[in-house]
This record gives sequence, structure tokens and C-alpha cells, in this order.
Amino acid sequence: MAVEIRVATMDDCPAIARIIAESARVLGRPDYSDDEIEAALKGPWGLDTRLVKDSTYFLVYVDGELAACGGWSYRTTLFGSDAEASRDAARLDPAKDAARIRAFFVRPGFARQGIGTLLLQHCEAAAVAAGFRSLSLGSTLPGQRLYAVHGFVAGEPIDYDLGDGLSMLVIPMTKQLDN
Repeated sequence: MAVEIRVATMDDCPAIARIIAESARVLGRPDYSDDEIEAALKGPWGLDTRLVKDSTYFLVYVDGELAACGGWSYRTTLFGSDAEASRDAARLDPAKDAARIRAFFVRPGFARQGIGTLLLQHCEAAAVAAGFRSLSLGSTLPGQRLYAVHGFVAGEPIDYDLGDGLSMLVIPMTKQLDN
């Protein structure tokens, strides 16, 4: 299996949106209802183009086929898309703040093959190179399994309001890095 990881560009945004939707609708189904998934796709699970513009969002290709996307951030926002009014573009201080792991989505046909792990290692290395000593993220229920295996520690779950009487659990997770 030949794996390539490259920085996403704004031209990739339509493909990223398709991966997010496909991943959420298939891999999210055991943990979330269809209504929760569709509401999340309109808000927290949509595309955050700030990550793409910052060149901290990546695409993973396996044997030439787009398999996954995800990234890290040096900005305050923990999770959310362009549709979220609560996003904060303030820069984090690597000496005291945790870099953010953001928006990991794997196409269902590539799930549980180590693609998420490779992407996570790539993002961790980039955050370390930028001087960060810790990571944080807001995990989905399916995502927490991946992150826990790689040393992330879960905090108290947050009941995130999706509107229209719907909510979903988001699990804050952190990890100290070996710099």
C-alpha cells in the first residue's frame, strides 16, 4: 500500500466536504442518530477553511485514491466549521497552549487500516516542529477510540447543542508530547 500525505489546498475543499459527509454518515452511525449526523454536518462537522488556508490540513492518498483528511491548528478554535460563529482565529502560544488536532475523517473503505494513525503522527510531528508541547481536541464518539490508543486522555464529555432540540457528545481530550 503506497501512502502519500500532502497539504490540502482551497481547490480540495469540495473533495474534503465529500469525505467528511461520507465518513460521518457511515462511521458515525453506530454512535449518533441520522438526525444528529445531518445536524452536525451543517455545523461542527463541516469544513473549516481556516485550516486549509493555514496549510495545517492534510489529505491522505492510498494507492492514489483519496482516503482521509485531517489536520492540526495553532489557533484557539477546538472544533467546528466555517458555519460556526464561535470560531476564534487567535493564535495559540506554543510555550503554554496546546495545539489543536482538528477534523479527522476517514472514508469508510479505508477505516481501521492505520490511515488515521499515520495522519495523527504526521500532525503531531508538525505541532512539535512548531514548538508545541501538548495537544488537545474535541473528539467524536467514534474518534475517541483512535485518540485513546495514541495517548490522549479524555476529559468530561460536553453535550454540544446542534439546534432543533438535538445535541451530541463531544469528548475533550489532551496529550502531552515528548519534545
